[in-house]
Amino acid sequence: MARAILVGVDFGRSAKTASTFDPTLDELALLAESAGDTPVARVIARRQAPDAALFVGSGKADEIKLLVQAHQAHTVLFDQAISPAQQRNLERVLGVPVADRTALILEIFAARAKSHEGKMQVELARLQYLATRLVRRWSHLERQSGGIGMRGGPGEAQIELDRRMIDDRIKNIKEKLKKVERQRSTQQRARARNSVFRVSLVGYTNAGKSTLFNALVKARTYAADQLFATLDTTTRSLYLEQAGASVSLSDTVGFIRDLPHKLVVAFRATLQEAADADLLLHVVDAASPVLDEQMLEVERVLDEIGAASIPQILVYNKQDMLEESQLPREPMDWLARPGDGLGGGQRVPRVFVSALDGSGLDLLRQQLVEAMQNQPRPTLDAEDPRGLVLKSTERPPIAEAEFDPEHPATEPDTGSELIPPTQA
Repeated sequence: MARAILVGVDFGRSAKTASTFDPTLDELALLAESAGDTPVARVIARRQAPDAALFVGSGKADEIKLLVQAHQAHTVLFDQAISPAQQRNLERVLGVPVADRTALILEIFAARAKSHEGKMQVELARLQYLATRLVRRWSHLERQSGGIGMRGGPGEAQIELDRRMIDDRIKNIKEKLKKVERQRSTQQRARARNSVFRVSLVGYTNAGKSTLFNALVKARTYAADQLFATLDTTTRSLYLEQAGASVSLSDTVGFIRDLPHKLVVAFRATLQEAADADLLLHVVDAASPVLDEQMLEVERVLDEIGAASIPQILVYNKQDMLEESQLPREPMDWLARPGDGLGGGQRVPRVFVSALDGSGLDLLRQQLVEAMQNQPRPTLDAEDPRGLVLKSTERPPIAEAEFDPEHPATEPDTGSELIPPTQA
C-alpha cells in the first residue's frame, strides 16, 4: 500500500469552501483507504485564499515536504480541488505524486465499476479530468511532421495529439452512453405501462443502502464497510404482502461531499433511476456524527438531478450501532427535510431501522404500502398515440455540464453514494 500525506486547507468562514471544510480529514482518510492508500500524517493549513502557485503557500509546502521525507510517503492527497499548474508545481517541490479529492474519487470509481455501462461512465469522467492535465504523460507519442496520409499538421506537438485522441474517445463514449440512456428510457416506459411503482434508494455513501437493499429483496448485492462499495444500479422486484403487489426497488450509487460535477454528469444515466422514481428512500447513517451535513449534501445532489420534488421516506439506518441513550423513543415519526430546494422543509415520515439485524423493516414495508396507495398514479398522455409519455412523472433529464478546461479547480459545489461502519 502507498503511504499518503493528507492535506486540508481552511479558507475561513467567508470563503465559499468554509461550509465543506473537514477539520479532521476523516472522510479523506476513508477515501484514501478505499483507494488502497495508507494515511500516515495529516496537515491542516489556514489561508484567506489559495496560493496561485502552490495552493498552500511555499512555507506550508516545505513543511509537507519534511513530512514526506520523515514518513517516506509515496503521495500527497489534497481534500480540495487543485489546478493543473498547482499540481505540477507541488510535485516539483514535494518530489512525489500529488492528487486532489476529484482524482481520488475517480480512482476509486475506476476500480469499483463492474458493468460495461459503469466502466464507460467512469472512463468518460476520467478523460474529461485528464484533458485539463496533459503534461506529456503518453510517452508512446512523439512529435510528428505533416505529410500526405499522416495525421497531424507540421510540427504538431504531442500534447495536441493527446488532446485530440482524448476528445475523439470522449465523443465515442458519449454516443455509446446515449444508447444506454435510450434503453433505460424504453425500460422505464414499459414499467410505466405496467403501472409499476418505482422506488429508489439514495443516500450518502456508506449509509448502508446496499445492505438495506439486500435485506428487503433478499438479494446478494455486494456490500462492504468502505466508500463507494457499489457503483452500478441494481433493480429488483419487492413484493409487499400487505398491498398484494410488487414495487420496483433500485439501489443507486451513493453521494459524497464535493462529488465532482463531471461525475454527476457522467453517471446521469444511472442517476436518472432516482430522478424517475415515484418514491425515494433516503437512507441515513444514524450513527454518523455529521448526519445532518450528509443529509444536506444528498438533498443538494437530488436538487441538481431534478429529483428534489419526489416524495421521500427517511430511513435512519444502523440503529444497532447506537448507544442505548441514543435510541429513538418511537420507531417512526415525522421530520422536516433539510435544504432550501423544492423539498426543503417538507415533513416526511422517518423510520428507524437496522438493515443488519432486520429491526424496523416491517414498519418500513408498511410505509412503502401507504406511500404506494396514497400517491396518485400517473395517467398516460392521451395526445401521445404511443401512450408512452407520462405527464405526471415527466422530469427533465440531467443536463450535461459545460466543463471549463481553463478553470478546472473552480467546479461548482454539487454537494453531496452517490460510505462508518459495517454496512455499505
